[in-house]
Amino acid sequence: MSGVTISYNGKNIATLDDVDLTNKKVLARVDINSPIKDNEIMDTSRIRSHVKTIKELVELGSKLVIMSHQGRPGENDFISLKKHSEILSKMLGFNVEFISDIIGPEARKRIATLEVGEVLVLENTRFLSEENIEMPFEQLIETNFVKKLSPLFNYYVGDAFASSHRSQASIAGFPLVIPGIAGRVMEEEIKGLSKALHGERPRTFFIGGAKLSDAIKIISHLVKSNKADYILTGGLVSLLILKAKGFNVGSAEKIINEKFTHLIPETKALLNYENIIVPEDFISEVNNGTEVVSAKEIKGAAKDIGPETISKYSEILKNSKTIVMRGPAGVIEDERFKAGTIKMAEASLNSNAYVIFGGGHFISILDDLSPWLRKKIGYISTGGGAVVYFLSGEKMPGIEALTLSYEKFFKGI
Repeated sequence: MSGVTISYNGKNIATLDDVDLTNKKVLARVDINSPIKDNEIMDTSRIRSHVKTIKELVELGSKLVIMSHQGRPGENDFISLKKHSEILSKMLGFNVEFISDIIGPEARKRIATLEVGEVLVLENTRFLSEENIEMPFEQLIETNFVKKLSPLFNYYVGDAFASSHRSQASIAGFPLVIPGIAGRVMEEEIKGLSKALHGERPRTFFIGGAKLSDAIKIISHLVKSNKADYILTGGLVSLLILKAKGFNVGSAEKIINEKFTHLIPETKALLNYENIIVPEDFISEVNNGTEVVSAKEIKGAAKDIGPETISKYSEILKNSKTIVMRGPAGVIEDERFKAGTIKMAEASLNSNAYVIFGGGHFISILDDLSPWLRKKIGYISTGGGAVVYFLSGEKMPGIEALTLSYEKFFKGI
């Protein structure tokens, strides 16, 4: 091997740089799960993110089979991957074949006849009932999915970071029985997010948005593992913490009382950590107008961080060496409450820190930043829920399976 380039929790993972794929049959798991409306794909960014890996696998001389899921059974976005394969063909500039089969005779026959440079997309993996169940590793290798397809391939490429928190056959089963390596998306995500947890200090995390369960999970892990020097909060996250402190949080009281009271005990347990910082003031919507209000006397609907908070947070960000921006500071869908998020992004990028944008709504403000500032972003994650699992120290079966694959198939080579 030419040398392992990535590790996860101290364990090695092989990459495309470590293998010779000439004339080899390769099964690649990507995540091209996309927003769907009226059976049409509304956003192709997930598909585009895997183009680099797929092109490289073709250039390396492999015979390539791609699998992915789309939606969940019973939901409106649970459709075939035929349209995805057509979009892939256009993006790649060469033909990508689609087959409306996964493990049946038709699919296995076509896989057997694949030539070097050909790319075949299998049908939506979740059309298989067993792919919709998360199982322990020992059960994954006993699924029909793994048993029927694994003998047909030389290598498995895990590139579906966005699904790597799922213990499903296509994600964690195959690399347990055939040599598994990380694709470029997986490699970049692991490297980028590892810098968030192990980068140079001081490490500052901005945690905002309205996904409170995710936010509290991340904050809890960061403080208990001593991974963060400062945790700056905004959005509904900061209002939940203020409520746990005993303050009145204006109209957010009703939202928290109706949906998030179960998070109050865990949030109260975090109040002793001095490195969790809440806003000093907010921009609040009062009688259809806007007003700067103190965090201790909120009236109306607090929808963005205020000028004192921006100044205080900016000073902390200026002196940081590693910064992770996860979630917006306010209701960025409304132009009146977008400034705080933009100011946080600008303060981060004007520092000398390595800056990571942790996916989600935060990415939507990229167009509001100057081109020269955008160039200073160290890494942008597109992982969605997987980012939460990674940053909160939860198990990532899709990545763990790749480390086990290294131990079984690559160690000592």
